[in-house]
Amino acid sequence: MTTPEHAKALSEAAVARATALGADAADALFSADTAVAVSVRLGALEEVERSEGAELSLRVFIGHRSASVTTSDLSDAALDTLADRAMRMAREATEDRWAGLAPRNRLLHGAPPALDLDDGAEVEPETLKQAALAAEDAARAVEGVTSSEGASATASRSIVALATSHGFSGAYPVTAHSLAASVLAKGAGGGLQRDAAHHTVRHRSALETPEMIGERAGVRAVARRDPIRPRSGSMPVIFDPRVGSGLIGALTGAISGPAIARGTSFLRDMLGKQVFAGGITIHDDPHRPRGLRSKPFDGEGLPVSPSMLIENGMLESWLLDSASARQLGLEPTGHAGPGGGTATSNLYMEAGTISPETLIADIEYGLWVTELIGRGVNPVTGDYSRGAAGFLIENGEITRPVAECTIAGNLKDMYRAMTPANDLEFRYGVNVPTLRVEGMTIAGE
Repeated sequence: MTTPEHAKALSEAAVARATALGADAADALFSADTAVAVSVRLGALEEVERSEGAELSLRVFIGHRSASVTTSDLSDAALDTLADRAMRMAREATEDRWAGLAPRNRLLHGAPPALDLDDGAEVEPETLKQAALAAEDAARAVEGVTSSEGASATASRSIVALATSHGFSGAYPVTAHSLAASVLAKGAGGGLQRDAAHHTVRHRSALETPEMIGERAGVRAVARRDPIRPRSGSMPVIFDPRVGSGLIGALTGAISGPAIARGTSFLRDMLGKQVFAGGITIHDDPHRPRGLRSKPFDGEGLPVSPSMLIENGMLESWLLDSASARQLGLEPTGHAGPGGGTATSNLYMEAGTISPETLIADIEYGLWVTELIGRGVNPVTGDYSRGAAGFLIENGEITRPVAECTIAGNLKDMYRAMTPANDLEFRYGVNVPTLRVEGMTIAGE
């Protein structure tokens, strides 16, 4: 696999070719990765995969016209062809008055922050196989588990590099290690219920043991046996942290610069206004050591820094790349995504002050949701409707499993009616504590 230094050199070479052909500006994004994945099922090896890939994307600007071309051929001749093709395409492109590189004076200068994203580990397939087998064995050992959909273990390493004609050049490596198990449990009526558990980390030393992951998958599957359909009506809904993060994902789409500039967001008029319930604060932290979405610079070469998107319920900032910032008459926020658009890093909602048990203690009838199905969010209106499964809450206690129901509301109302518990853990790219949302509409029986 290539090195960060070689990745930078390739990106710089592509930019140099474009400017030599007359481009007013150009940037090049390079990415390379290697990965090994092993899957097992019912105690036997099912598949071993090894993948390697690299590609370079060159974007050129001629005035307000631009074009992007990508190649996986990194030879000198291929880079010459790439630059020539990009220039010819740009000359025929439609003008976009907002297009262009990030302002030169905003680019990251000096050494990027050390985020400890690469553990340098090279994991053998046999090691991954043994981890997957151990996870599946632990899951199948849980009383009530009747079959397995399998377990998998993966190890990967990637390098990202970016160079611009305005003078930025940077690269960084990241590793990822993951382990997952998925099993089935048969209920009294013969129906099978599935559930799973997984864990992903940057450093293999931080990965949970196969036994922990497997047992968690088995316990979850057994708990879901013989689900009922809840009654229909308006009631409180508790979002397990596994699925509550999706509510924050909808927020980031709604406050992205392109959506605001187009006027296609349900939060387009809410900057500086109350969006969430008081006391709720949401952070974006690209500098979290070993974070799953940590990064030293954004997709345009701008420095990134921790920020609060929501403070005490108030919307504090849009997510702006250079193009949307120009269109809105604002400054970019360091949230440019690779290849265009906007992207966040390690998002998290601050923990609340009450336990999950206290959060449900006064609920006479409601739902604890552990699985969501479908993509039922309207980004223009905020209307929200998802298939759901989980558990019934009766008289302050979690009782029977539920399935085949729909939960619905509007995100503007849901955000204002949200209460976080105190159980925040950092396990994913987006992390939230257990969340309670009042007055959602349930379609069940």
